[in-house]
Amino acid sequence: MSDEEFPAAKVALEEYQRLEHQMSQPEAASDPAQIRKLGRRHSELAPIVEAYRRYKGLLEDHEAAQAMAGEDPDFAQEAKDLADRIPAARERLRTALIPRDPDDSRDAIMEIKAGTGGEEAALFAGDLMRMYIRYAEKRGWSTEIMNENRTELGGVKDAEMAIRARGQVAPADGVWASMKYEGGVHRVQRIPVTESQGRIQTSAAGVIVFPEADEDDDEIQIDPKDLKIDIFMSSGPGGQSVNTTYSAVRMTHIPTGIVVSMQDEKSQIQNRQAALRVLKSRLLAMKHEEEAAQAADMRHSQVRSLDRSERIRTYNFPESRIVDHRTGYKAYNLEQVLDGDLQAVIDSDIQADEAQRMASQE
Repeated sequence: MSDEEFPAAKVALEEYQRLEHQMSQPEAASDPAQIRKLGRRHSELAPIVEAYRRYKGLLEDHEAAQAMAGEDPDFAQEAKDLADRIPAARERLRTALIPRDPDDSRDAIMEIKAGTGGEEAALFAGDLMRMYIRYAEKRGWSTEIMNENRTELGGVKDAEMAIRARGQVAPADGVWASMKYEGGVHRVQRIPVTESQGRIQTSAAGVIVFPEADEDDDEIQIDPKDLKIDIFMSSGPGGQSVNTTYSAVRMTHIPTGIVVSMQDEKSQIQNRQAALRVLKSRLLAMKHEEEAAQAADMRHSQVRSLDRSERIRTYNFPESRIVDHRTGYKAYNLEQVLDGDLQAVIDSDIQADEAQRMASQE
């Protein structure tokens, strides 16, 4: 047996070792942007390197045990035991080599918007936002509501929220690795609080998720001349003014037409900074999706559709049922899911996506 059947693993190991050397250099340690970029790639390669070293170690131990088997029967048994473990190690390495989304270790920005259904849709959008905040808490992530437009009954017309891991994480544990599957139309079936006849109503809310760009990420450069910035007063439920200063910001990126509005921060400068972060993240997501489309990249999966209008999930209150329409996942624990127990639903998406990527490599 030989490890030469996995040349890509050897290349990954060599790059991993180069990264470790670069990260140990003073010039990298003094540059936060550079160390973050190197650290992200290092974390991305770590599972491949670990699987490769384990597989290669088994091959070497098996070869040594075979060489000694003629002199000692104990080595013959050891060689057999090692041979039995090699296929599983080979499969783990093969799985690790399947290309990952390079953004998996990034944090994410989520936009939630009430869809069809009036006030009930806004109340459901608020339920979704609470669900994601509770899920983030269970994962040990932090959340920051960057912008929020509520209704008089406490629903959410639209909101932007940043979800962030604490420190550098492995790609599989990144916020984007899990939250990227949440984009699409979420449908709810229940009796609205505004319904006096007890009739079940179907409403919807839209969710958009994109990886968050680092503030000093050189992958996206924004020319100030490409920005149109409008200043206005912040507004509260029902549209009434909530302060007397023009601190809210509407930022338009002229080349793409992307518009970002921020009003929740206390000052115009803070709202500008928040809007610029969201704009930069949207441009990063747009760039990567265009690259994926050109390369027929694995990020174009049936599970994570780029179609923002796709209905991905239904929350049925009368039956306490949740259904993911992409994977066929179904459970009757809706109350727990809305309280943040979302992992099993997301796992169904991750597993379906991984199975599809593995099939595409065969």
